[in-house]
Amino acid sequence: MKTMINKLFLISAVVLVAGLSACAQKQDKKETRPEAQVETITPKKKMNWNPLTPEEERVIVNKGTEYPGTGKYEHTTEKGTYTCKRCNAALYRLESKFDARCGWPAFDDEIKGAVKRIPDADGSRTEIVCANCGAHLGHVFLGEGFTNKDTRHCVNSISMNFVPDKK
Repeated sequence: MKTMINKLFLISAVVLVAGLSACAQKQDKKETRPEAQVETITPKKKMNWNPLTPEEERVIVNKGTEYPGTGKYEHTTEKGTYTCKRCNAALYRLESKFDARCGWPAFDDEIKGAVKRIPDADGSRTEIVCANCGAHLGHVFLGEGFTNKDTRHCVNSISMNFVPDKK
């Protein structure tokens, strides 16, 4: 009995650690963008931004991460557009969403021009931010093989709103 409990505890610990590190994994492939092309984000008109709760500000402004499996958009399947929580800019469409089983909504493509990629200071990951206001969205990973585009935008639900398509 004790051996079985120890095995269950060990399996639970492994699953928990794997889930928490899903978006923290190191990229094997480096992006082919030259450093000279990486842009800094200069947010546009702050006066039109939506008010944020303290938790939204922790993630969107201070580059935090919501806990895996807690975001409201991880399993959404309704047709529509995901927009920036801070400035309402359109970011992703449902058609690019897929289930990466990582604990966060995953997309293999953004709406053209909506998302900027910024290498983290340590060079191990690439941050994704709203191209309009600079809001932190999450990170992008390449070379994982989840989709034909071989790209996974791992996005915090708290950084987005969802606007369903009109029927």
